[in-house]
Amino acid sequence: MATVKVAAPKPGFVIRYSYLWHAEFAAGREEGTKDRPCAVVLVQTSKLGAQWVTVLPVTHVPPKDRAAAIEIPAEVKRRLRLDDERSWIVLNEANRFKWPGPDIRPMGGKGMRSAIYGPLPPAFFHTVLDRFIIALTDTKASTVTRSE
Repeated sequence: MATVKVAAPKPGFVIRYSYLWHAEFAAGREEGTKDRPCAVVLVQTSKLGAQWVTVLPVTHVPPKDRAAAIEIPAEVKRRLRLDDERSWIVLNEANRFKWPGPDIRPMGGKGMRSAIYGPLPPAFFHTVLDRFIIALTDTKASTVTRSE
């Protein structure tokens, strides 16, 4: 596998990551089946200095429950160099892992080795974060903590 540039994680950035859906985890899987863009929503530093990152997945599948996801505006998708299809950030499940972790993936194409697409606009990111916190508070969100 290609070497991936691993800058310090920042909330609001979108990274390429092998996301493990909660249903896959519940079925006993330890690895995600697809590399996908994911939004970094939280970065926490342990007492020993390790950084733990929480990410939300991006999907093309429209949500059945409108409160469970937020659509990424087309202009934001273009700026992040994502495809032209409609996409949503899922708000009711997340992965948490120790940075940098083995599941970060390079974006590929044209020799690119970075795993970072770029930042979400601040106002949009704060909407995502607020809605994720509401889902956590209402216990409508689940988090899968990934092993190394």
